Amino acid sequence: MHEQIITTLERCRYSVLSRDDDLDQIFRLRYGCYIAEDSIASNERGIMSDPFDESPNCIHVAVSMDESIVAAVRLHLISPDSCVSPTVEVFPEIVDKEYRGKTLLDPTRFVVRPDARKSRLPLHFLALRIPFLATMFYDVDIALAAVRSEHFAFYVRHLGYQVFSGPRQYPKLNKPVGLLTADVKANQAAILKRYPFFGPLESIPESRREFPSLDRTDVASGRSNFNAA
Repeated sequence: MHEQIITTLERCRYSVLSRDDDLDQIFRLRYGCYIAEDSIASNERGIMSDPFDESPNCIHVAVSMDESIVAAVRLHLISPDSCVSPTVEVFPEIVDKEYRGKTLLDPTRFVVRPDARKSRLPLHFLALRIPFLATMFYDVDIALAAVRSEHFAFYVRHLGYQVFSGPRQYPKLNKPVGLLTADVKANQAAILKRYPFFGPLESIPESRREFPSLDRTDVASGRSNFNAA
């Protein structure tokens, strides 16, 4: 499995998206993926987006192969200065009580293009690299995973997550999701030892990903510095 992931990673590029035309591609990709799983209601525009896509602590990252976007994920950096995120809306106790004062990462809207998924390339692992790299870049304390219950075992087994809450209704989704959490600093070394491809690889310069600088003042005041990417 590792060799196949490395080979696929060599063909891929990561990019942080902020332009409207790029984001439109992501929103259409999301729509196609979620409709295919009957996870959302259909709409005439053929896009899937919400107000969280425009929050100042939000980052959209795409995975491209052969100059075409094949996967994407949305990230929200949660801190004492900005607690805006879709998962916090559904599980508010995560910041109200459990992890008050901590820096958390909320990855949502994981999507892999259906035809690319059928190719049996391990693109889901390449998408999962994005939040892992982001936790390193932003010095995150806790990583969140709001996923359907059938995906719990994967996150627990491979990424060291623990179940925080059972399924609840999630904004605009037909299927409920539960919440898992991971202590980033406690698990990071073990995960990199087991799955070195989750981190930056010297042999693949493109495996490194610089993220936008989300200055605490910018986040709190509603400004984002995407020019820092």
